[in-house]
Amino acid sequence: MGVQNLGVQNLGVQNLGVQNLLLTASLLATLAAAADSAAGQSATPAAGPPEMVKQSPAAVPDMSGVWRHGSLPWMVPPASGPGPVTNRSRREDNGTSNYGQLVGDFTNPILQPWAAEVVKKKGELSLAGVTYPSPSNLCWPDPVPFLFKHMAMEMLQLPDRIVMLFSEDHEVRAVRLNQPHPARVTPSWHGDAVGHYEGDTLVVDTVGIKTERPFGMIDLFGTPYTDKLHVVERYRLSDRDAVKDVIARGAKENWRPAGPVNPNYDDKFLKVDFTIEDTGAFTTPWTATMIYLRDRREWPEEACAENVFSFHHNKDAEVPRAEKPDF
Repeated sequence: MGVQNLGVQNLGVQNLGVQNLLLTASLLATLAAAADSAAGQSATPAAGPPEMVKQSPAAVPDMSGVWRHGSLPWMVPPASGPGPVTNRSRREDNGTSNYGQLVGDFTNPILQPWAAEVVKKKGELSLAGVTYPSPSNLCWPDPVPFLFKHMAMEMLQLPDRIVMLFSEDHEVRAVRLNQPHPARVTPSWHGDAVGHYEGDTLVVDTVGIKTERPFGMIDLFGTPYTDKLHVVERYRLSDRDAVKDVIARGAKENWRPAGPVNPNYDDKFLKVDFTIEDTGAFTTPWTATMIYLRDRREWPEEACAENVFSFHHNKDAEVPRAEKPDF
């Protein structure tokens, strides 16, 4: 987390320690429920999720607990077909993505011309040694799917919702279960997320991600999005054999600061398949995958402190402010 460029991480992050995550999460879930009642006030039409079938508690797969992916970037491109923007700059030691120089492949055919130009300009800044602002290095809320940059996520499976706690900057995401999107969605930092189970798979459908904000991007390379962004995630518990090809692709593409996936890991993996579409920014829907491993250790809380003192080549950082409450 922290600064994107120059290999610097965890700028302004403090280790605070967590005494009772479940109690905190319950409180946050209650607050999120109150906030949901305010939805349906703006003029952004919502896309509908697939047909939902309520599943009995006994049949719900247990995805609860802490999960960690450990990769930068975090999305693994598909074996074939349209996929995410990747880094043109590679590490000299192993050929994976160079986190110290973020030069997005602006020739990726998923990008509309204007979006390709945005990615190209960000890459030029990085090549010039400029750490360009992003949600993570300026401590702003992350839009989906930038939100998954966080190395660790705790999932709480409640009867009427899923709550996801992310390990950096107190980001909390609530997913309402077995409900449709409102007819008119109020744009928000993480968007309006609804979910349901399809057998052993949790499906999450998100629309209404706020665009009127600074540093709006879906990845480390500054890939932009519009109010038409629609993200579908499919979560499934998997054995190593089911994810070994994805792990191998990820090992070639993404940098893992802590090293490769432990070959002796014998627990379940959490596989997340993404389908992302945005007719305002992309030429076609595209896919990507993430692989999480269970982390049964106690994890620290990390607070991201806004840096208002001459960051990004003496440009003062913008600190989030609100002229009026969101709700």
